[in-house]
Amino acid sequence: MIRVAIAGAAGRMGRTLVEAVSRSDADIGVSVATVLADDPCLNVDSGLLAMGVSNGVLTVCELSGQADQFDVLIDFTEPAATLSHLAFCQQHSKAMVIGTTGLSDEEQQQIENAGASIPIVFAPNMSVGVNLCLNLLDQAARVLGDEVDIEITEAHHRFKKDAPSGTALKMGEVIADSLGRDLNKVAVYGREGIGEERQRSTIGFSTIRAGDIVGDHTVTFASLGERVEITHKASSRMTFANGAVRAATWISNKPPAVYSMQEVLDLK
Repeated sequence: MIRVAIAGAAGRMGRTLVEAVSRSDADIGVSVATVLADDPCLNVDSGLLAMGVSNGVLTVCELSGQADQFDVLIDFTEPAATLSHLAFCQQHSKAMVIGTTGLSDEEQQQIENAGASIPIVFAPNMSVGVNLCLNLLDQAARVLGDEVDIEITEAHHRFKKDAPSGTALKMGEVIADSLGRDLNKVAVYGREGIGEERQRSTIGFSTIRAGDIVGDHTVTFASLGERVEITHKASSRMTFANGAVRAATWISNKPPAVYSMQEVLDLK
């Protein structure tokens, strides 16, 4: 059985990950679950936290001392915690599935560098549907080319801290790469006031943070006579968690490298 550690097991995504692993048909199970040291859920059964059914795995406040208890760590926490866990997994030769967003270019490079010593699946979105959309966006961008204006709109719950979402940025990267553009040079994040008319080469981003929206993304390719829209809407965090379980199962016997969900799903 593949033994999985879940980082941030008391959080919204962490609880969903515990449930997804526990209910998976694959030969996989939760063996370690971490929470913050001051979390009231410390030393609580992680199965009871996630789904009201005991799994016998009590939450701990750190990975230290747990190296012999897991094979793959799934981490959807926040950048500082993820990098700390990354160092631990490198030290103990453990595989990782990383879904953390809001990472800087330098922090992402640290993950890339770690791929020299451990296998890692790193993706801003583990959803099967989103990763299929990335393929569709690549195709749409190549067909429509420079004849359309491109706008990316994303919406998430009011608690999400980073903006635009990692998924929206990944969509922008895929489109920019398909068109031979540098996203850092053509991205426009929000508009205000009176300025020049829109430049065809730019890729616009719009962000909504409200209520309990799980995750909506729409990419619009608009010309003067028609428009094409590719949309993905997530109604449950379980779609991300199930993708992470699939990634953890896939990565368990892979050599050191940084892999994408496109590779996990055999879309690349």
